[in-house]
Amino acid sequence: MKQPISITALASISPLGSTEDEVWNTYLTNAHCISFESFSGIRTAVARLPKTAIIAIEEVRNSSDHYRNLDTTVLFGIYAARQAVQSAGWNEDRDFGINMGSSRGATALFEKYHQEFLEEGVSSTFSSPTTTLGNISSWIAQDLQTDGPDISHSITCSTALHAVLNGVAWLQSGLSDTFLVGGSEAPLTPFTIAQMKALKIYTSETSAEYPCQAMHLEKTRNSMFLGEGAAVVCLEKGISPNARALITGIGYATEHLQHNISITTDAVCFQKSMRKALGAVSPDTIDVIVMHTPGTIKGDQAEYNAVHAVFGAKHPALTNNKWKIGHTFGASGLLSIEMALLMLTHQHFIPVPYLPKTTSPKKIKRVLVNAVGFGGNAVSVIIEHP
Repeated sequence: MKQPISITALASISPLGSTEDEVWNTYLTNAHCISFESFSGIRTAVARLPKTAIIAIEEVRNSSDHYRNLDTTVLFGIYAARQAVQSAGWNEDRDFGINMGSSRGATALFEKYHQEFLEEGVSSTFSSPTTTLGNISSWIAQDLQTDGPDISHSITCSTALHAVLNGVAWLQSGLSDTFLVGGSEAPLTPFTIAQMKALKIYTSETSAEYPCQAMHLEKTRNSMFLGEGAAVVCLEKGISPNARALITGIGYATEHLQHNISITTDAVCFQKSMRKALGAVSPDTIDVIVMHTPGTIKGDQAEYNAVHAVFGAKHPALTNNKWKIGHTFGASGLLSIEMALLMLTHQHFIPVPYLPKTTSPKKIKRVLVNAVGFGGNAVSVIIEHP
């Protein structure tokens, strides 16, 4: 990277909570955030927002008549963006850029309006503007009244970290001094969950203490499940006096497809993205890796193989949050950044409770965060203390 990029604020809303204190306190417990609901008559594991967060989203919905017909992906994004901008102290005169992505977009509204079309043969007036991917960033820009560029994109499960890449590129190009980036996802809908079940990667475990076994390499069944939420960070060029963390390395790579959702057994895309993020930095200086590992047999093993290839047998401490909050698709990478930033802030490593006890690093200075999407679109980001 030409120069470090400062993270001056981070905000989120997820099964972990809607404030930083709530999120951190939830991480400090070994309890997961799973509930079980009936989808197509089958008991299914999901991770929804807690009641306090649902109330916060309803307050956003009711804050403007324009928001009444918006999908929850947009409302999640507006909530997180409002909190982040307020925390960063970006005033109304500051024209910052926005890059907010989503893997699936407005799933609930799309399914609702499509069902109405199948039943009635006509479409709602609201169906097009509220289900387009671009309405996430554009509504956030409207809500925050910024004149900077607003961009939306979808690169499946690495969407949020690709937003980070875009924000870094804009800042280092000199076209902007400040950028808000993030991801939002609300995939807990019948059709979306049915798609994941059709791929045979969704957990069927409903009685185990931990239905998702992300990072457990001895599991015999796929154990991924879905969660919802959004997260954003405020990025500023250079080293800001208000920096909570610095982005000091970025990497990215794409696999040559063998299957629509596969990556190679050694996750070559992750090997390339992690090496690119490290650059000239020694692998020994990375204290923790927040893994993507969604809980699938092949995906988890492939990423571990990539870590072993890059870092060797004495790799950094490994952790993950999908056992706790599920796979939030396009928001997952930034929720992992949040976990990394909180571990840096509190100097406290969060382990995966059902795995053998990991030796916690004595000091957490640098954390590497991974994300990859269907098609092998890997991103790795290094954050460290300012």
